[in-house]
Amino acid sequence: MEKLVFTEPGTKEKIEAYVLEQTVVAGETYLLVTEEEEGDANCWILKQVTEENDDIIYEIVEDEKQIDALAKVFEELLEDVEIN
Repeated sequence: MEKLVFTEPGTKEKIEAYVLEQTVVAGETYLLVTEEEEGDANCWILKQVTEENDDIIYEIVEDEKQIDALAKVFEELLEDVEIN
């Protein structure tokens, strides 16, 4: 499982996350990430908002309707994952 390091813009804190899956919907790239490599854990859906030099900028998807729609896509891609 690929591990990425994200930098929190406000605090500059480094956050490590594991990428469970990546998909493209309507031309937009999304990642399903978690802090734990194995077992039950919280997940977040991130949307790629821009690419600068070698850095890719992601934002957490917060719109509930968008989260629900994307969760269904990720659940289909990952048969053994249930997103609540």
